[in-house]
Amino acid sequence: MSLTPRIELKILDPRLHEWGLPRYQTALSAGIDLHACIDAPLTLEPQAPAVLIPSGIAVLMNDPHLVAFLLARSGLGHRHGLVLGQAVGTIDADYTNQIFISAWLRTPPGSAPFTIQPGDRIAQLVFLPIARPEFAIVEDFSTQTKRGEAGFGSTGVNVR
Repeated sequence: MSLTPRIELKILDPRLHEWGLPRYQTALSAGIDLHACIDAPLTLEPQAPAVLIPSGIAVLMNDPHLVAFLLARSGLGHRHGLVLGQAVGTIDADYTNQIFISAWLRTPPGSAPFTIQPGDRIAQLVFLPIARPEFAIVEDFSTQTKRGEAGFGSTGVNVR
């Protein structure tokens, strides 16, 4: 995998040319923002089922050492409760269809609804390297660790 992999981007919704093609919003942004490619405003009610919203794009990574993660935009999640229906969406390197954003309003019932306008930037897509290890089936592990099999809560909570 190259340090700067080449990913093909297919524009499926021509409105993206006027709204702005997916791009990094700042020089150090981790992800590209995705637009809501909807034809009319969409109002999400608190705790209602998640809704699939088209992003208007498809990508071709075609590299087993790449993955794209679809993530919420932090400001929308914090201020309005808009998050992804599945928390994180995984876009595999061989998926080439349109990317859909599963949107959900996590605020409590009775809270204000949230309306998404056509073209709003509502999610982000982050590309990451993936390790694809070979597995060695063993009866026992070859070494022990300090933690071992200790699980949930075993490292404590306090700073001390």
